[in-house]
Amino acid sequence: MLTFIDLFCGGGFGARGAVNAGGKPLLAVDYWDLAAQNYQANFPDAEVLAAKIEDVDPIEYAAKYKPDVLLTSPECTSHSIARGAKPGCEKSRETALGIQPWINALKPRWVIVENVPRMKKWEKHDQLVADIEQAGYAVSPLVLNAADFGAPQSRLRMFLVCSKNQHVFTRDELFEEFGSKKAAAKSFIDFSGKYKSTPLYTEKRAKATLERAERGISALGKGVNFLIVYYSTDYAGGWQRIDEPLRTITTVDRFGLVTWKEDIPYLRMLQPEELKLAMGATKRHQLAVGNRRDKVKMCGNGVCSTVIETLFNKIKSIEYSTLDKVS
Repeated sequence: MLTFIDLFCGGGFGARGAVNAGGKPLLAVDYWDLAAQNYQANFPDAEVLAAKIEDVDPIEYAAKYKPDVLLTSPECTSHSIARGAKPGCEKSRETALGIQPWINALKPRWVIVENVPRMKKWEKHDQLVADIEQAGYAVSPLVLNAADFGAPQSRLRMFLVCSKNQHVFTRDELFEEFGSKKAAAKSFIDFSGKYKSTPLYTEKRAKATLERAERGISALGKGVNFLIVYYSTDYAGGWQRIDEPLRTITTVDRFGLVTWKEDIPYLRMLQPEELKLAMGATKRHQLAVGNRRDKVKMCGNGVCSTVIETLFNKIKSIEYSTLDKVS
């Protein structure tokens, strides 16, 4: 069993993947109190702190815990393309540098750092990698799409997988061993009627929403279900098919489901319980606290469970292989 400490733990999506792979959370830290509460609801045996990691003394916890893995997901907002033209906040970016005291104090065999790929353009990215290498780790820089590893969502993220025992591997090696066929958005959408839809064409419906929907209807024809995609920056027309992976979940409501009753189109937003499945979590994972907006944000801030499950399984395979060679 791989034990782990979880920094910037969010609502526990990454931890869910680690636990699915047989991992055990010892300590989790997140500044957002609702995220910390949600983590605690899902992993009651872990110690959970609602605090900034720089306000917690890692030496104190190094005396208490000896984790195999340090799992970290520093703030990504100021790196993300979703910011558009807004200037990034350097203080937000530098939360990544705050993991170094934890690495030095805990000395785990493995460190995983997750962030958006644009973090590589940050002027201090190379410093972060150099500091980790200086602490004695070999770093595998991986850019992984969650859709390649079982999540029904296209979500591209950078992972620095750091090994004290100098193990390195590539994305292709990981995919060859653990990759899977892409899952479609329709695999997690609830078509039972549990969630109320309203007619697409109403007087209060925004013009931009109708334009997105009409582009989808024009391409697919009447009677075919599809998704409207709000806040779209990929020039795909503001809609997508449901037989493809969901586009990237963000921290705000982004996806509207268009379904049909006879020839009349209806619309509703995807619900947090659906979004958590798109994050690769199972129905077992709770969204236990907060209102709808909080729960959507918790999903958008999360790390896809299936990717962390894959990385933990890879780490286990390496460590078991090493033990076999020793024995």
